[in-house]
Amino acid sequence: MKTEKLKLTHTNPHNIFIPNLVYKPFADKKMSRVKVELIFNNIKLDFYAAIKKDKISGDYKMMISKQKQKELGLSLGDEFEIQLFEDTSKYGVEMPEELEAVLMSDCDAYEIFESFTAGKKRSIIYGVIRYKTSQQKIDKSLIMCENLKRGNHEPIKMFKLE
Repeated sequence: MKTEKLKLTHTNPHNIFIPNLVYKPFADKKMSRVKVELIFNNIKLDFYAAIKKDKISGDYKMMISKQKQKELGLSLGDEFEIQLFEDTSKYGVEMPEELEAVLMSDCDAYEIFESFTAGKKRSIIYGVIRYKTSQQKIDKSLIMCENLKRGNHEPIKMFKLE
């Protein structure tokens, strides 16, 4: 399931508004997360996002970080292309291969990870994604697994040695 490519104008510094008619097929299927493709000035950015109904306009909205806006060079008033796709990923975000490999090698940590809510799993995944090198991702994944097994499930402390 996907939308047609749509041209929108960037009108809000924090959100992108999706017209009700465009998002309706997703809403009818109770989908609150989608894969997004944004294109501006021949730069393409793919990511996953939560979509919520805006109480004021009745349209749907998704947050867009300053970092993503900067990557695209997108400013208020700019027109960009967007296309939404059904989120078929297991976690609502791409799992880094380093984290997946570490979890697959540690059954106890994997079981604990899988027992968490979808949002908590995404938080852990984003916690690993933020590291730049593959080695850093592996190191932090190993620390996180040890902390999970010790019962330390606090996001702030999960990637630190204790």
